[in-house]
Amino acid sequence: MADTSDTRTPAQIEADIKRRREVLAETLDEIGVRVHPKTIVGDAKAKVAANIDHTVGRAYVQVNRAVSQVRAQFVDEDGAPRLERVVPVALAVVGVVGLLALSTRRRKG
Repeated sequence: MADTSDTRTPAQIEADIKRRREVLAETLDEIGVRVHPKTIVGDAKAKVAANIDHTVGRAYVQVNRAVSQVRAQFVDEDGAPRLERVVPVALAVVGVVGLLALSTRRRKG
């Protein structure tokens, strides 16, 4: 059998009840804030922003890595351009631009 005797005074019981009500009121306030539509929307926006920031950060790292690899192909350790690689690429770019210019002139004429 359970012991039903309570050695607390009525004042102590009332104080315990008051304290419990305050804790419950705080808990209900927290629940009310958490389930409020503005809070839910704000949390969702924060998650999306964090995911976007993470994705952008990863993309930045990938682009930075690719640029560094391309730079390493055209520049030596001293920072001087590698002419044996720069000249053919420059000629190819000039050729492509020239072909594009010729093709646009032919279409107009």
